[in-house]
Amino acid sequence: MLSHLSLGVTDLARSAAFYDAVLAPLGQVRVWQNERGVGYGPPGSNDRLALFHRPDTHAAGDGFHLALFAPDEPAVHAFHAAALAHGGTDEGAPGPRPRYGPSYYAAFVRDPDGHKLEVKVGD
Repeated sequence: MLSHLSLGVTDLARSAAFYDAVLAPLGQVRVWQNERGVGYGPPGSNDRLALFHRPDTHAAGDGFHLALFAPDEPAVHAFHAAALAHGGTDEGAPGPRPRYGPSYYAAFVRDPDGHKLEVKVGD
């Protein structure tokens, strides 16, 4: 349904380092960059997620989060660990989420600008 998503970030270099680290375990890479932003997607593709420098940006409030697929449980753990090592904050450690479904395995973090991210094993 979605083609791509853009997020405003207050410090492009900090955010690019964060997203480089957290998206790598998910098989996503930086597919473009310029002085205003960076884009991420599968190698050799167009972007699916773009970050743009917006000094006055604010993360969306409660009720919004960006959910990403991981290939397996170790990738969920790697994503979570990379997020915490690169300025993110924990919003839910990796593990099963049976209230969402019997095989739902996910983790939740906030990026350095406060955008809430979920990573879950793909269906």
